[in-house]
Amino acid sequence: MKAKFFLFPLMLITSLGISQTNAYEISFENAIHHEAKIRATFPNVSSDTLTVRMARSSPGRYAIHEFAKNVYAFKATDGMGNPLKITRHDPYSWKLSDHDGTIKINYTLFANRGDGTYSQIDETHAHLNMPATFMYAESLEDRKIEVMFRLREDLNWKVATQLPLVSGTTYSAPHLQYFMDSPTEISDFTLREFEVDGQTIQLALHHNGTNEEADAYFEKVKKTVFAEKEVYGELPDFDYDRYTFLACYIPNASGDGMEHRNSTVLTSTRSLADGGMDGNIGTVSHEFFHAWNVERIRPKTLEPFDFSKANMSGALWFAEGFTSYYTGLILCRARLMTPESYVDGLAGTFNYVWNSPARQFFNPIEMSYQAPFVDAATSVDPVNRDNTFISYYSYGSVLGLALDLSLRQNGLNLDDYMKLIWQKYGKKEIPYTIENLHQTLNEYAGKPFGDRFFNSFIYDSQMPDYKSLFESVGVVLKQHSEVPYFGVDAELDGDGHGEIKGNPKMGSPAYEAGLDKGDILTNINGENFPDGIEFDAFISKFKPGEVLKVDFKRFGLLKSTYVTLRPSTMYTIVAKKNETLTKKQRNVRKEWLKLK
Repeated sequence: MKAKFFLFPLMLITSLGISQTNAYEISFENAIHHEAKIRATFPNVSSDTLTVRMARSSPGRYAIHEFAKNVYAFKATDGMGNPLKITRHDPYSWKLSDHDGTIKINYTLFANRGDGTYSQIDETHAHLNMPATFMYAESLEDRKIEVMFRLREDLNWKVATQLPLVSGTTYSAPHLQYFMDSPTEISDFTLREFEVDGQTIQLALHHNGTNEEADAYFEKVKKTVFAEKEVYGELPDFDYDRYTFLACYIPNASGDGMEHRNSTVLTSTRSLADGGMDGNIGTVSHEFFHAWNVERIRPKTLEPFDFSKANMSGALWFAEGFTSYYTGLILCRARLMTPESYVDGLAGTFNYVWNSPARQFFNPIEMSYQAPFVDAATSVDPVNRDNTFISYYSYGSVLGLALDLSLRQNGLNLDDYMKLIWQKYGKKEIPYTIENLHQTLNEYAGKPFGDRFFNSFIYDSQMPDYKSLFESVGVVLKQHSEVPYFGVDAELDGDGHGEIKGNPKMGSPAYEAGLDKGDILTNINGENFPDGIEFDAFISKFKPGEVLKVDFKRFGLLKSTYVTLRPSTMYTIVAKKNETLTKKQRNVRKEWLKLK
């Protein structure tokens, strides 16, 4: 059993005993209406006032999530059951005073979103993310925690979690950080597990399918685990020698994935029989890669995680983006995706990143800073992210691709760079800075190479020479100048009109012509849109350079403008047939995709 994550030495924990343990109990009598009853006891409170609060953020998420909004029927007493004085100064905390050294709280939680951030309680399961579920006392964050899950035996519920078992249905955590990072799935799940180098990898699968489907999917999970282990040369040392996939593939879930130290949440509405066998395995690939990259290869800016505010990091292009690069690559290497499908699939992300005007505003580090505004964040006012934001997942992914292919032109590769980062920082659990990533690339590939990559593509937002990089592995990158480019997405209504649904891209023909989101296109060159045709298909009958007269309505008023079509800026990415490759291209592609 590994115990290096404890903040307290083991002997000190033993000497403090149960009196220094914060205890929780949660029950689900009213699961049908999505409620849980939660009780907590904080013993030996030495301060006159103890503040308990609900979190405002969750590990792996970077935006604010006001979990306190789902808490009600709050009560607080001392050890003898006497009511305490409760003072509220903000929406997410309760100040408790006039106690006798012991504070007990009771409250009801409403929870009905099953994903990687929130909790969901119903008669199919209790899907618990701890920050969305349990109040905590920040001043007591170093204390041990025990939590008892009162199961619905009538529903055949059992517990899957990375928390170690104490006894019965009581589990423990060495301190608050570990507790909050430990999602728990309580349901009638199917369990599969296998051993790797003395450690157990578990799949706790909550689904409505068959055992045969579970077995087939588990084989895909195993192949993914082994392919990712090969990148780093070893698995992390999981606490308690166990890693658990918490998979909920049920109609009432919300699609998501969220990594944690020794487990990951996987949620999807797709059943294994309805496309989920292949559709869900990508999330497995992404989240398990995080067991190295982000959980142990950890940005210094996210340590320690602050549950009271949004957590910002400039390293998400690496932590999330490079992980996204490996997501599909791993599936290809594990033979869960064909090389042709993998290469073809690069085009969507590639076009999204390199056709975005947002690079003129932010580099990858600054894009990462936007996470608190986009990572499942909510707002009601319109934004201009079509023109100002590129997902750090996608941006980092195509930069990871560029770095990998660039290194391979020099007889190196991204796998070995990641191994070096792992050995220097992840395995030792030393949080890194972006400067550390830069210095390590200099160490691995030479200072001129490392400086050029970071100065051009990380500290700046230039585009790598992908044409030559792809050519090195026998892949063709091509733009189609004969295809016209208008510059907006329009949804046709069947009455010959079309509504512009998104902000036109800066610099596009539609943008320059003064069209905007919400405009209703009534005709082009005097012609209405025929029934059953897509907008892009209608535009495709014209040629680049043609000038189109566009009539439209804005705020109920008829207007006209002229749009000059340009050649399409979209790329296609196609792998050449193996027999057409040079020997060098064939060898580099073979190493890149780990082909036999």
